[in-house]
Amino acid sequence: MKDMKLIWSPERATNSYIDTVQSVTTNNLSNESGVAELVSAMAAGWNAQMIVETWSRGGAIPTSIGLSIASRHTYGRHVCIVPDERSRSEYAKSMGDAGMSPEIMVGEPEEVMEGIIGIDFLVVDSRRKDFARVLRLAKLSSKGAVLICKNANFISKMDSGFIWRSVVARGLRRLVRSVFLPVGKGIHMAHFSAAGGGGGENTVSAMKHKGRTPNRWIKHVDQRSGDVHFIRK
Repeated sequence: MKDMKLIWSPERATNSYIDTVQSVTTNNLSNESGVAELVSAMAAGWNAQMIVETWSRGGAIPTSIGLSIASRHTYGRHVCIVPDERSRSEYAKSMGDAGMSPEIMVGEPEEVMEGIIGIDFLVVDSRRKDFARVLRLAKLSSKGAVLICKNANFISKMDSGFIWRSVVARGLRRLVRSVFLPVGKGIHMAHFSAAGGGGGENTVSAMKHKGRTPNRWIKHVDQRSGDVHFIRK
């Protein structure tokens, strides 16, 4: 029987981390202050089968390299969403020069995200104006998912709580943990639970049809760490 939730593998995480360090160094790329190595280790460690990221022209490449390396360790897919053809061309060339060839999808979030199902690791660039829409439209894996906002120094804890809450509301997912890490230009990270009872709008409709009301979600902010948690009542 296949695992029905994300399972952490320290060995895979370590190997992906080391390979990312070597690749970034070999290609003489800026390491984004450890962001590439961190996301690579996490994606591989969680055995992500559907790794998705957003990128636009002029963006850094090391994180993308790290995600591609992670997908090799997990035998999963690495998909990059770009807004236009110029971004696609620049991204493809930069990744090709580094020996990587991820899938590239061009278009608006509403168009592109419709065709991507079962995301278990998603990295969005907070400098892109549509990053919140991408998060909101993401169709997460039934096993759970890890979502990351990079370049997130300007996002307040209150804003990040609102972003994660929109994901919870859409899929009836429990937010297991969220945290801000001072890595690179800031990372907001959230781990969402596996789907329960089918999840999503169909579950809500079914509950109403049977005369029951959906579970209520209560927000709790840890005053010491600043982490935002959502507890199902």
